[in-house]
Amino acid sequence: MVPLSDAEQQVRVVTQRLALLHLAYAKTLVEEYGWEKGKQLVLDSIKRYGVYVADRTKKGHQGLPKYGFWESREGKPDLCELGKIMLEMGEPELGALYCLIDPAKTMAADPAKKMIHTKCMILGDEGCGFDTIPTTAAERRDFEKNEDWAHVDPIIDDYVKERRG
Repeated sequence: MVPLSDAEQQVRVVTQRLALLHLAYAKTLVEEYGWEKGKQLVLDSIKRYGVYVADRTKKGHQGLPKYGFWESREGKPDLCELGKIMLEMGEPELGALYCLIDPAKTMAADPAKKMIHTKCMILGDEGCGFDTIPTTAAERRDFEKNEDWAHVDPIIDDYVKERRG
């Protein structure tokens, strides 16, 4: 038997590596193609990732690990291990693009709804919060056609636009 604290630490390590992988490919794309084209390629990748997650979830696979993905804090919201790395690396905009996995996976499973952020620690909130709401026809169209669909999660989209101009 492995102590729960050791198992949680191992999940944290893998989660931190996932965050670094996202930042590495996202930064490479933006540096190679410029912000607009690079961002679109990141969005295309996150959408594909969302489709993969939705398909696996539909087949009965667990979506996120139960332990170690979130750092529990007494009396405060949990902290996302991915977000901690995004901030540590000084890449909140590219990190926030990763957060679009939440609407991507829900829209891939059911285009009529999306899970969006009501709070996001990468954006400066104390923790993350979510809501699942209906999508609009324009959101479904942009998502389906691989247009810039970041607007489906308004607080992420507004933040990135504000920071990147």
